[in-house]
Amino acid sequence: MKDNITPKELMLKKIRKALLEKRDNPYPHLEETPLYQQNEEELEILFAEQLGAVSGNFIFCENGVDFIENILVLADQFKWRKIYCWEPELQALLSNYEFPFYQTDKDFEQAEVGITMCEALIARNGSVMVSNQNAAGRRLSIFPHHHIVIARTGQLVLDLKDAFQLLKTKYGHQIPSMVSTITGPSRTADIEKTLVLGAHGPKELFVFLIDDFN
Repeated sequence: MKDNITPKELMLKKIRKALLEKRDNPYPHLEETPLYQQNEEELEILFAEQLGAVSGNFIFCENGVDFIENILVLADQFKWRKIYCWEPELQALLSNYEFPFYQTDKDFEQAEVGITMCEALIARNGSVMVSNQNAAGRRLSIFPHHHIVIARTGQLVLDLKDAFQLLKTKYGHQIPSMVSTITGPSRTADIEKTLVLGAHGPKELFVFLIDDFN
């Protein structure tokens, strides 16, 4: 009878047996073990390297003037005309320097650029943590071909766990219902196994890290 058992049945039998048997945790101190090697680089440098590795663009700015000068260069380079920004704090920053942008979703189907804030920048893998708590919503970060993220230096952390600690400190028990990470521009290799940027979202991601918002 045993000779007639199929490989699938044998595998299922082993799984059932394993589920019934109680064993001691082979890694009782796993959570206390560092997941990565200790980082010795400055966070700004590590984030810039990792973001560049996933085709993102990193721009460090000392202040608001530096930011405006850099974004003006980009706007001229890419010939941007339809630039959208819906977050009051960023709107105030842009308006202070008379930078043109759309405050509403008028003609949004023609949007070329979406400017948003974020919850954190994760240096370890060059990712941007976002949530649904900001006024920009989800569509401003995924619909336009170019996504610009504005962050303060205090939002730059080493690992994902540090980013979640920022969320807990900021929101307490009212953690946003949607928290996600963006790692570089949208990409897919599903089309004939060829890497395509911008297939399901922005084809360019720019992260501005501003030391002083004023």
